Amino acid sequence: MKTAITIVQMLLRLTGLVQIVMGVLIWTGNLLNLVPLHTLIGLVLVLSLWALALLSARAGVPIGLVALALVWGLITVILGMTQTQLLPGSAHWVIRALHLVVGLVAMGLGETLVGRGKRLRMATAQQ
Repeated sequence: MKTAITIVQMLLRLTGLVQIVMGVLIWTGNLLNLVPLHTLIGLVLVLSLWALALLSARAGVPIGLVALALVWGLITVILGMTQTQLLPGSAHWVIRALHLVVGLVAMGLGETLVGRGKRLRMATAQQ
């Protein structure tokens, strides 16, 4: 299970980095044709978060944190898929910034799940 968690964590990190770079390119008006790819990679990021949540639940991570990650992933997908319809016009930058923050939090939640699981494994190994 440790190997699976490491692989999924690396996938989350890689997709997160790619999403940030692509997001900046899209936000600045360059490479707008990357939006479908950005959406697809975002879905992979969320699937990675959900996989980490389920693996972490099996490792004994508190269910509240697992549930938060699962719900946050859903929020991330919903916001990503609907953001073009939200607050159109000159104030749309607020939605773009929110989209960035929600994605960064999703990445952070994945890292938190992994860290919590590692601490649990270390604690049980020392007993």
